[in-house]
This record gives sequence, C-alpha cells and structure tokens, in this order.
Amino acid sequence: MTGFARVRKTNELGEITSTVKSVNHRALDLHTHIPGELEQFEPLLRGVVKKYVSRGHVDVRISFTPAHATAAAALNRPLFEAYLTALKEAESVYQVVAQPDVHMALRIPGMLAQPTGEEDAPAELEQLVVSALEDSLTALNVFREREGAEIRQLLKSHNADIRRDALEIEKLRAPAVEHFRARLEERLAELLKGVSMDPQRLAQEAAVLADRSDITEELGRLQVHSRELDVLLDKGGELGKKLDFLMQEMNRETNTILSKTSGVGELGLKITGLGLEAKANIERIREQVLNLE
Repeated sequence: MTGFARVRKTNELGEITSTVKSVNHRALDLHTHIPGELEQFEPLLRGVVKKYVSRGHVDVRISFTPAHATAAAALNRPLFEAYLTALKEAESVYQVVAQPDVHMALRIPGMLAQPTGEEDAPAELEQLVVSALEDSLTALNVFREREGAEIRQLLKSHNADIRRDALEIEKLRAPAVEHFRARLEERLAELLKGVSMDPQRLAQEAAVLADRSDITEELGRLQVHSRELDVLLDKGGELGKKLDFLMQEMNRETNTILSKTSGVGELGLKITGLGLEAKANIERIREQVLNLE
C-alpha cells in the first residue's frame, strides 16, 4: 500500500530528518539514501525497516544537520581533475561548449572527502537516527492501515454487488432451465420427424440435456466464495495471495455459468448481463487485492 511520513528529531548533536515513502509492490523493495557521516548505520537501519514493513517499494531518506560546525571536508583532487578532463574531452569530441560548474562538481559523490582520523559517530547519534526512523515508520503504517481499511470497504462493496447478481441469476435459473428443456423437445421432435419414438422418452432425453445447463452448483460455489471473501476481509492481515486465489475460483464459476446459459433465449441474455457484471466486479477486486497486507 502507499504511504508517506516525515519525522524530525533533535538532540545536542543536531537534527535528524527521516522521510519514508512506500508504493505497492509484491515483496519488500527497500531503497535507502543516507549521508556519508551516517553510512555506518545503514545495515542497522535496514533491519529496523524490515521490522515495520514486509511489502512494498519503500524509499527511506535520512538527512543530518549538525548542531555545531564540523571540520572542513577535503577536496578530492584526482576526482576533480578527472571531472575537468572529461569536460575538455566532451568539448573536443562532440564540438560543444562545456563550462565547469564547481557547485555541481562538489555534489559528485566522493568529491568532498571526510577528514581522516574522525571517530565513529557517537551512540547518541545512532539512537537519534533509529528513533526518528522508527517514528516515521510508525506514522507510515498508520497511513497504510487507513488506506487498507478504505480498500477493504471498497472490496466489500464490490463483493455485495456480486452476491446481488448471483441472487438475481438464481431467480432466473429455474425458468431458464425449463425454457431450455422446452426448446430441446421442439428441436428433437423436428429432427426426429417421421421416426417412431415414445413422446415420454423424448421428454426424458430433453430433460437430461437440459440438466446439463443447470447452474445450481456453480451458483452455490460462487456464493460460498463470496461469503468467504467477506470473512477474509474482516479478518485482516496479509491477504493478497489468498484473495487472488479466491478471485480465480469466483471467476471460474462465473465463466461456467455464462457458458451453460448461452443458449436459453431471452432469459439467457439476462443471465449473461448479470454474469458479466459479476465478472467486472471480480476483476475490480483482483486489481486491488494485491495491495492489501
């Protein structure tokens, strides 16, 4: 699910800003952006994120503003000279004007090296970073849980529409089967014109063929799956894969209903319309279920 959170925390060492964003993704796809002076904390911070988030494309950005001025960083002269050489080569090869931009050059990773001999960041800074990240992840999950509740309500609404369509189809089922049986009798009588056959036997054969278009079992399974869907939505938790499988089963039952009722005249057309509405709602649910956790 999607979400966004930003938290700022300060102590005597300075200010930490933790910004966390997430979008939908089947697995956890974590990207971190951490300033050089905090890089030693990256493995720790990744572990913290995994405790709070199990799925999604998650982007974590940490920034640090020291409370006091730190020792000046040293210019990476070989890298700066390589930058200038590359500009001259671009001018020569591509016949373009390439003016050095010192501000852009200094933003190149590694251009400003940290002074040597610095000690590791103090424990107080580690605690500040972790605290800011944990608070931002907590806020992110509140955001995601709120979105999840809204998605669940939407899915339950689509599911209620599916049940409504199933009930309407149920009302049409018996007359549709009877209509199909009568049509079969007429066609069989026409095909067997001139052939001696017991009318009762003819009616029995038509009834057997009509039973093959009966959709009682498929409707029953569709309604069972629909009730199970509501139970899972109320239960919560990580539901993506379970609901995706359930949607496949509901889609299969609906397809069978449509195929069995394609030749039962006007009633069949009504059933087809209701079945297509149910399939559309099943597809709407499938588009959203993988976003749930």
